[in-house]
Amino acid sequence: MTVLSCPSPNHGARREGARPDMIVIHYTAMQTAEDALARLCDPLAEVSAHYLIGGQGQIWQMVEEVLRAWHAGAGRWGDVCDVNSRSIGIELANTGDHPFADPQMAALEELLAGIMARWDIPPERVIGHSDMAPLRKSDPGPRFDWRRLARRGLSVWPDLAGSRPAGDFMADAARAGWHPPAGCADPQGAVLTALRLRFRPHLRGAMAPDDTDRQIVADLAHRFPVDRARHSA
Repeated sequence: MTVLSCPSPNHGARREGARPDMIVIHYTAMQTAEDALARLCDPLAEVSAHYLIGGQGQIWQMVEEVLRAWHAGAGRWGDVCDVNSRSIGIELANTGDHPFADPQMAALEELLAGIMARWDIPPERVIGHSDMAPLRKSDPGPRFDWRRLARRGLSVWPDLAGSRPAGDFMADAARAGWHPPAGCADPQGAVLTALRLRFRPHLRGAMAPDDTDRQIVADLAHRFPVDRARHSA
């Protein structure tokens, strides 16, 4: 795997000695990888990521993994509220309205496998920007193939074959990682939007969780509690 260096000035130290224990996947929402690279390295933009992957599988590294890139913003995943200090950010060159090319996905898989091995990151801590920032962000969006990553052990996918009994939707969602934004007028709707964007992207509209939604979070909460140490009892 060839990784091209393109250092960005937009970074800092990870706060309180934090080490990365999660990965956040984004799309750039820009027309070309070069446009995205220029913005992510522009000091006036005050945004960055650790890596950018182009449509043909090119990989650029902008921030060293030990440093804190500025890619996540406000949000939460499990117990983590300062996501930038605890994560590695990967941007995928995509406008958000078309499929992700196979060379790009193959490069992402190779990059993810290396990062997860280096930092001992489990698959339930590989997430989308939309997972940690419901309603505020939608990337990597409905065209991203999460199931493909899960088949390779690089993320998670629900197993509904056993029809695990559904419990309390919000409690199970929190155990699996999802939390509504602070001050949200419809906490359940926010979490449901993020969940469906990832696992049922064909569904639209503000609806209450159905049996499938409840089974999804029940299965993920049981098999992949995001904060294993806290939920091990």
